[in-house]
Amino acid sequence: MAQLQTISTCSSTNLLFNVSKRVKTPLSKNSLCCSKKLSVHQEHGVKSSGINRNGVVRCSASLTQESITNQVTEAPNGKGLRGKLNKVVLAYSGGLDTSVIVPWLKENYGCEVVCFTADVGQGVMELEGLEAKAKASGASQLVVRDLSEEFVRDFVFPCLRAGAIYERKYLLGTSMARPVIAKAMVDVAKEVGADAVSHGCTGKGNDQVRFELTFFALNPELVVVAPWREWDLKGREDAIEYAKKHKIPVPVTKKSIYSRDRNLWHLSHEGDILEDPAKEPRKDMYMMSVDPEDAPDQPEYVKIGIVSGIPVSVNGKELSPASLLSKLNEIGGQHGIGRIDMVENRLVGMKSRGVYETPGGTILYSAVRELETLTLDRESMQLKDMNALKYAELVYAGRWFDPLRESLDAFMEKISEKTTGSVTLKLYKGSVSVTGRESPYSLYREDISSFENGDIYNQADAAGFIRLYGLPMRVRAMLEKGI
Repeated sequence: MAQLQTISTCSSTNLLFNVSKRVKTPLSKNSLCCSKKLSVHQEHGVKSSGINRNGVVRCSASLTQESITNQVTEAPNGKGLRGKLNKVVLAYSGGLDTSVIVPWLKENYGCEVVCFTADVGQGVMELEGLEAKAKASGASQLVVRDLSEEFVRDFVFPCLRAGAIYERKYLLGTSMARPVIAKAMVDVAKEVGADAVSHGCTGKGNDQVRFELTFFALNPELVVVAPWREWDLKGREDAIEYAKKHKIPVPVTKKSIYSRDRNLWHLSHEGDILEDPAKEPRKDMYMMSVDPEDAPDQPEYVKIGIVSGIPVSVNGKELSPASLLSKLNEIGGQHGIGRIDMVENRLVGMKSRGVYETPGGTILYSAVRELETLTLDRESMQLKDMNALKYAELVYAGRWFDPLRESLDAFMEKISEKTTGSVTLKLYKGSVSVTGRESPYSLYREDISSFENGDIYNQADAAGFIRLYGLPMRVRAMLEKGI
């Protein structure tokens, strides 16, 4: 288990249970009862071996959000306006929303707030000064955990191996990051003795679902508080006013334009002119990649080594998962690779427009897909592609710890056993094209594919095959012509 650093202030993403004010019974440790076999999972959140062997916690008691919430609200001698909680672990980023949530939790639930920040490769700048911010907001401490390697190894690479892409374009950058963060929050909640977790997700987005489904799966006893679904603040301007009222320093002003989410896999952009799908993004919006028009006039070649569907090397040099991805982000970004502009269907029903930068991920998807053209037969490839759609849907919907996703991942691991080899790609002004692929398990045989006759494939045999294969079409045509 990764070591914790206790610093003050937290990084955020908030979770919630609507708290009813009618029930007077507080949540006790004995009120929820889980099978003893789950103790290991409850202690560590999830168990994993190899690339993606995550266990799912199942509770023997019949639990609902309402039953858990009702036991917490309006506790005897509660100090908050909405009830009493002992200690809350808040997903904390240091931004406006999570900075405001800290005092709001204390005011409404009379609780101690422990902020939690996950380093998933969002950059050093976003982690600087968080301790001071968290303490200034009223948090008792900030827990920071480096999840970069775990994120890429156990979440990103399984999705890559599966070929999971949501709605033809989206490479699931935010979708994959939320469950690894939420899993760590469950671990931290146990370590600090918290009875609740919280996030700063709005009631209109996908992230609230991703966080909370992970909490449900790994520790259903935790109460979830999602301020954006409870409080009276209507938007960011109200949040700024609340911060000023409570003397909380905030890092943004009313002129802030884009909403961004960054991790080692991607950078997303939403808001401002992007809310109009007819408008082109501004050139200065992008941060991970240069404009393809400004990219080098000479192409660059990169060779990706792959073992069983998982990238292991760049240009012959073996690297750790996070280091490999970082290297390709740098290379791809220099050539304007991986820009995606799309209108997607959110899980909650509405459509939204977002722009994504995924330079390294775009290179890796191209490499794995191309290697599969050598190692997978037609039927296997078709079935894998069909399952990849469902896999992507489950990840997008926050169901990472769902048994169905885990079962699909077992299929993906098995079918990718022979997807080993290397792919050479040419990067040039925003495009990725394949120039070479090789594998010791290649099903491609030059002696068979050649136009020349050989011992294995006799061209004369094709005549009988065509007659039998086309028999249904021939019979239909004969019927229509009265033959």
